[in-house]
Amino acid sequence: GTQHQFLRSELKVSQLTRIFITHMHGDHIFGLMGLLASCGLGGNVKSIDIYGPPALEDYLQGCIRYSQTRLAYPLKIYQSRPGVIYEDDEYVVSCGYLKHRVPAVGYRVTEKDRPGHFDVEKAKALGIPPGPIYGKLKRGEWITLSDGRRISGADLCGAPQIGRKFVYCTDTVFCDGAVELAQDADLLVHEATFSHRDADMAFQRLHSTSTMAAQVALAAGAKRLMMTHFSPRYAPGNPILLDDLLQEARAIFPNTDMAYDFLSYEIPRFDEVS
Repeated sequence: GTQHQFLRSELKVSQLTRIFITHMHGDHIFGLMGLLASCGLGGNVKSIDIYGPPALEDYLQGCIRYSQTRLAYPLKIYQSRPGVIYEDDEYVVSCGYLKHRVPAVGYRVTEKDRPGHFDVEKAKALGIPPGPIYGKLKRGEWITLSDGRRISGADLCGAPQIGRKFVYCTDTVFCDGAVELAQDADLLVHEATFSHRDADMAFQRLHSTSTMAAQVALAAGAKRLMMTHFSPRYAPGNPILLDDLLQEARAIFPNTDMAYDFLSYEIPRFDEVS
């Protein structure tokens, strides 16, 4: 499913560099090998890093071996353990345990704070010549001019932009781990497999109801909740519909929406670090 939808989207396989897997149930991993094989056909993929449960490496190696697939790019597999699992100049990715029938983790992507808008005119007024030195100033670094003056880039930039926080929790029943991971998230994507009226099934199968997802968002102080992973039992023509799940969640956490294929949502950016 992921492979087909990926091809229907505006995304390019060359943009895919990292994949994060939450757990080893089939509806979350069966499409992975096909996607990886398709990436190799594109010819533009340099390498892909995959993060997931310990069993993921054995699963992928088995798929590669028995299907005799040869990937045309390096594939690295990392185990997702609680804490920071990836960091670069722009983002930090961490994970934490959830509560499901098999080991499962949720992921938190934190964007690092960025310097504010660089005031070019102010820099020129100070006699700072344009060039690579502007890059250092934009990053808030100190520079020394030829006349000996020391200039701080922070003095030439507006208020820093606070980094945004995105959290993904599925599959899981309501648990403290989800609340902890979702603290102050700008966007929480959380599974809502069942309606509150089917809570018994949710507890039996260790999935969440719409109200559980809303309770996680509320307890974590998230700004927006995007529910996903809905049971087909709520398709049109059934006694309970997806809109009922939405209303259940909004009764607890009003800033709730429902995800759907190809939905694009830009997380709002705040201008200042409080």
